[in-house]
Amino acid sequence: MLAVWVEQLLGFSSGALMVIRQDERYPTLMAWVRGEGAELMGGNIAQAQALAPKLWSQTPLERLDFACEPLARPGRNEPCWCDSGRKTKHCCGAVTLPGQVPSHLMWMLSLSDWKGCDLKASLASGRAPAQALLEAGLIAAESGQRGRAQQILESLFERADWSHLPEQAEPAFEILVDLYQERGFTRKRTALLDEILVRGPLFLRGVALERLCLMHLDNDDLDSARDAFVKAQQALPDSPTLAYIEAMLLLHEGHDEEAAERAGFWFRRLCRQGDLDDDQLQFLADLAENPGATLAEQLLNAEEDLADPLASLQALLESLPTAPKLTIQRTGEGSLEYRTTAREDTLFAAWFAHFKSVVIGDAPMGFEEDPWEHAGEWLGELCSHPEWLDSPPVVQSLALALTSRFGSLPWMAPSLFSPLADRVERWLEQVQAEGDGTLKWEDGDNAILLRTGLALVVGMERGARQRSRELAERLLLLDDQDSLGLCELVLDQLLREGRDQDALELSERELTEDDQSSSLGLLMGRVLALFRLERREEARQALAATRRQNPHALAMLCADNPRPARTGRDGIAESGSRAEAWQYRTLMRDQWRITPGALEWLREHLPG
Repeated sequence: MLAVWVEQLLGFSSGALMVIRQDERYPTLMAWVRGEGAELMGGNIAQAQALAPKLWSQTPLERLDFACEPLARPGRNEPCWCDSGRKTKHCCGAVTLPGQVPSHLMWMLSLSDWKGCDLKASLASGRAPAQALLEAGLIAAESGQRGRAQQILESLFERADWSHLPEQAEPAFEILVDLYQERGFTRKRTALLDEILVRGPLFLRGVALERLCLMHLDNDDLDSARDAFVKAQQALPDSPTLAYIEAMLLLHEGHDEEAAERAGFWFRRLCRQGDLDDDQLQFLADLAENPGATLAEQLLNAEEDLADPLASLQALLESLPTAPKLTIQRTGEGSLEYRTTAREDTLFAAWFAHFKSVVIGDAPMGFEEDPWEHAGEWLGELCSHPEWLDSPPVVQSLALALTSRFGSLPWMAPSLFSPLADRVERWLEQVQAEGDGTLKWEDGDNAILLRTGLALVVGMERGARQRSRELAERLLLLDDQDSLGLCELVLDQLLREGRDQDALELSERELTEDDQSSSLGLLMGRVLALFRLERREEARQALAATRRQNPHALAMLCADNPRPARTGRDGIAESGSRAEAWQYRTLMRDQWRITPGALEWLREHLPG
């Protein structure tokens, strides 16, 4: 019965709104009610007449700057407000409607109907009820009207009085953050999160902190992610989302066993509270048993159209046969050179007919166009033709594509990157078996092998740290000019593994005589290694050299919440710039934070 009433109410209200918009006069509405309107109520003219005045009283009118024109409710013996001419007690006063009429209904329908300048003006009036904004924004988002949804939901969160936000504002907030992300409104997203954290209601502050933590993880800023997680835990200590986020954070930090232990803690705690359904509890139980595999499965299931093709790819990679041998020869200068064979070129041509994205020839990583726009096609074709992976150019394209989408997710390394690393390592072993000699980027097709290796090093950096470092070190041996910029990455991983002496030796071997021309990562890596080895005077001298190279690095590293510094469009930070200091902080501040006394020592050397 209630479902029938809701359907009738929406149909009647939508029809009434169309009539009201004709001239915004009450008599016009009532004339419609006694004809077409009554038919929308199943022919019940009494209910139609009783409902119409309620709807008129809550309808925003453009002629009144979007204010409503509510009717005064008549007394029992006064003329009825439906203009029937009868007393109220013998007319609408005697009618009982089958259900409630939400007080924001006509505003919500109006927001869903208005377009362009009318919508903009109605939102600018500030008269729209919060619940109407919420529901209209959610409806627009669900129907794919991203611009309209963003416009309406922005108005909801721009209100001066946040205490009137409905409790259901949480999904609206998450949708708006997602819209900003999808549409490239980075500054608006940051401003909204900052505003929520400063003055938003408690339930939204916790959600904002959770989202902030995930954003920091996406940017590899582990220290800021940890800080946001701790604050979220304080704001919403019993949120089940925290179990999921903490598992991700610990896996990013390389603490696999602790991730399982903490997931088990959350499972036991939330079980006792009894607030979760069976599916949520099963997810937490799976998370405690195997965090990485559970998060990987969840990610694949969330990929919608790509879930099945990606699962098929995982199965294919798991059963790949041993990679065939490559053709390696020596140049006249004695260096080693790989060149593709006719078979490899033929396999690549068949693959490229579906993959279509061109690798940028002179760049370490990247495509001229996004391969994931047509991934459903090439994933399926690759699984049907596994022999294509005998060709290094095909493996290069696949490794680069996977790294661009999944490279920052440690739980994807075992199933996507490690099997490809088996293949590439076999090829590199063949190169090394040819004897002494370097694999120069510019010789033959060497760039294909080197670029593929780099993609896998990056893809495994979070989820298979030791293997990532070992592959990077092998590439460095073959490419002694470090055309891939792997030295700094290896240094960071050595520091994360606590191999401080090895890290120091690598940094000092790679640093130039003129520190000014060295990267900030190498310089700061040397400082951290010396500090950990308790060679404080040498560390102080190395820090002085670092400050000459980048005067922003020390303050940026010591600050608790510094203002982010953006790089140019190419993502490259200029040497000595604030952006370079921000990049280093993002990647390595967590290592300074967990080193006892390190940040305090740095603060002692801040300029007075």
